[in-house]
Amino acid sequence: MKMSIKSTLSATAALMFTGSAAFAECADPIKIGVLHSLSGTMAISETTLKDTMELLIKQQNEDGGLLGCQIEAVVVDPASDWPLFAEKARELLTVSEVDVIFGAWTSVSRKSALPVLEELNGLMFYPVQYEGEESSRNVFYTGAAPNQQAIPATDYFLEELGVKKFALLGTDYVYPRTTNNILQEYLISKGIPEENIFVNYTPFGHSDWSTIVADVVELGADGSQVGVISTINGDANIGFYKELAAAGISADDIPVVAFSVGEEELSGLDTSNLVGHLAAWNYFQSAKTEANDAWVAEWKAFAGENRVTNDPMEAHYIGFNMWVNAVEAAGTTDVDAVRTAMYGQEFPNLTGGTAVMLPNHHLTKPVLIGEITADGQFDIISQTAEVPGDAWTDFLPESAVLTSDWKDLGCGMYNTETKTCVQLTSNY
Repeated sequence: MKMSIKSTLSATAALMFTGSAAFAECADPIKIGVLHSLSGTMAISETTLKDTMELLIKQQNEDGGLLGCQIEAVVVDPASDWPLFAEKARELLTVSEVDVIFGAWTSVSRKSALPVLEELNGLMFYPVQYEGEESSRNVFYTGAAPNQQAIPATDYFLEELGVKKFALLGTDYVYPRTTNNILQEYLISKGIPEENIFVNYTPFGHSDWSTIVADVVELGADGSQVGVISTINGDANIGFYKELAAAGISADDIPVVAFSVGEEELSGLDTSNLVGHLAAWNYFQSAKTEANDAWVAEWKAFAGENRVTNDPMEAHYIGFNMWVNAVEAAGTTDVDAVRTAMYGQEFPNLTGGTAVMLPNHHLTKPVLIGEITADGQFDIISQTAEVPGDAWTDFLPESAVLTSDWKDLGCGMYNTETKTCVQLTSNY
């Protein structure tokens, strides 16, 4: 069993100790669960997030740890097996007795872990853009909600590129389907006829893209400008971009804006034929700030000169530092105390400006759009001020009346018309 000293040692007392002397005061280290796939179709994206957490923990220990204790990473591999995320989350909370979890990439993996987190009152930081329509008291969402990525990217297609017909291509699971439902309603509200919106879903790991790419090309047979909004996840992106190149399609012909393709995914591709295609994120490695220059240098020194940074890494960077500050403010790793201390936490993001944790468990984040360059990086062509993350979209009727406020209302699904809390646990 854990000794009570870890949960009762105050931040003031912790400052009396440094280095190994501080660690000696702890019966146990503070444990952080790392719940990322290291094998299977999502390993291409998630392995880097495991490495990121190990770097952040290493840095914090070198700075004296936390509450006078050393921090220990407890790494598990849910292996891109969605039900296994629930099993591994339970293992982390009950067997390893971790104080917090940083993990998941796909929404189906997050939703798999949610019932376990809520049952056991665990706390997880989720670092990837997602579909919204959720606000759990046991999750802090440090990636983008649709209004911080999907909607601004669609506006860029409409306003800057004059796209008239849209191909919404996604992997077949909850994030692409819900995001595309939101985007369909949004596009229709902007005057795009439903018949000008082509939607297609493919399985994880899908590799034969020839028919789908041909269908996208056919969409523009009348001369209309076609744009692809991609919610394709994992290694299926490799085949998709290869097929575009094989078909001779450039960004000038049919631009693609991707929500799940960043520097890490591009590092495994020949990008010579992808130059000019787009991605929408809240961070790119190419951001020109002193903080980002330092972070990139630290990452390369830790992981290797050829390794790149990306958006979900920055989300873990912000989330981890906010959690550390909340633990120090609370003087404990107790989940309820840390949750309360998280509200209003601020931390500088890597692109300039400041991230703020809102009562709906989402961050304020800038929206960046980048063009793929020949070296696998992104030329940032658009950047907004910080946008508050919205847990419930305004573009689905059933969600437009909902809000989330865990700080004052104690509810993540509050109906603003009936003035009632719909439910306290999540829709799984």
